[in-house]
Amino acid sequence: MEEKKFLSLLGLCRKSGSIILGTDLVTKALPSNKVKAVFYTSDSSENTQKKITVKCSGVGIACARIELDGVSVALALGLNGRACVVGITNDSFAKQLLLLAGNELS
Repeated sequence: MEEKKFLSLLGLCRKSGSIILGTDLVTKALPSNKVKAVFYTSDSSENTQKKITVKCSGVGIACARIELDGVSVALALGLNGRACVVGITNDSFAKQLLLLAGNELS
């Protein structure tokens, strides 16, 4: 995975308002088909990973694990703390991020 490009593109998503952060907010937005892709970090808890993958597969949304930690993702988004679950609401950004993460939007 091209980490710098991925994090840079995440920053652009944030600036454009095409992002939803956090497990709860992402899972609530999934049924509305607003979210086009979901990413979770390698340091997110097993429970979070399972919850996100089950919910995404249930509604047919692409979901990918990224080999980044939540602190790096948060910094790329201009936040303090950790950002372990990220939902992307723009189709183009979702496709590009999935390609950078080594997945393809189906």
